[in-house]
Amino acid sequence: MRLDLTQYWYRDRLHYALVMLLPFSWLFGWLVSIRRFLYRSGIFAVKRVHVPVVIVGNVTFGGTGKTPFVIWLANLLRAQGYHPGIITRGYSGQGHNSAYWPTFQDAPNKIGDETLLLLRQTLCPVVIAKKRVLAARALLERAACDIILCDDGMQHYGLHRDIEIALIDGVRRFGNRQLLPAGPLREPVGRVKQADVVVVHGGEGATMHLAPTALFSVAHPSTKIALSDYTQKKVHAVAGIGHPERFFTLLKELGFDIIPHIFPDHYHFKANDISFSDELPVIMTEKDAVKCVSFANQHCWYLGVKAMIDPAIQEIILSKVKLRCEK
Repeated sequence: MRLDLTQYWYRDRLHYALVMLLPFSWLFGWLVSIRRFLYRSGIFAVKRVHVPVVIVGNVTFGGTGKTPFVIWLANLLRAQGYHPGIITRGYSGQGHNSAYWPTFQDAPNKIGDETLLLLRQTLCPVVIAKKRVLAARALLERAACDIILCDDGMQHYGLHRDIEIALIDGVRRFGNRQLLPAGPLREPVGRVKQADVVVVHGGEGATMHLAPTALFSVAHPSTKIALSDYTQKKVHAVAGIGHPERFFTLLKELGFDIIPHIFPDHYHFKANDISFSDELPVIMTEKDAVKCVSFANQHCWYLGVKAMIDPAIQEIILSKVKLRCEK
């Protein structure tokens, strides 16, 4: 059902199949407005912590590249001499009402695929909690952080934010511009204008794109092959992410002849999902690969990617971080 809705959401106009959902979208919009008013008026408390908080989020449902951006930002700040910590909800994991410190030994279905990526690709402490305030406080109790990055917290108003970065899918944009469930919006489009920084991922006017680096063995990630050395071009392309078409397009641009296999975002893979009788190579994203390590065979690879950000955006972010940290 979710995939079917996504196909209808990302069209220029409201599809007739979604008209019956409009009353629910209006109700959702009313609840969103009331909730935000309660926080802005002080009726609901907004909690602060003693270091700056950077929120990275979006107004659409999934697939804008938040986690790769957070990884890029964490590594950028470390290179600048900061000591960032990361908080996240651990989406697709078990859900943690109290603060939880994930480790490399945790199963993906316990802490979430994106959390594993944050652990693998940054050297930052990471804490999971449904309530970001609990995660932030736990982080500061045990780690010497001078700035906190919140992965996907734009709608989590209970935690004060010093800098808000909104990501936009530059290809799909805002779809039919309707709120959930008739469209992909979690908040009205105008909410993006209230962010301190807007990053456009791909498409026209892009300020961010994902650059491929190499192919890595899913079962043995230390084994990699340069893309220029990989001669087999007919492959199975497996994707359980928010915008699989972006991944498929990237593989085609690299010269692969793909057989696409689409799964729901955050899908928990099983061995038979990535096993095919023809023994062609299987290429997936790293986000999917972390969930397949225990049963992947020698034909399974993931495409390593690195977020590339417009230098002008980088300078804007660093100047805002410096300003907040000096207060």
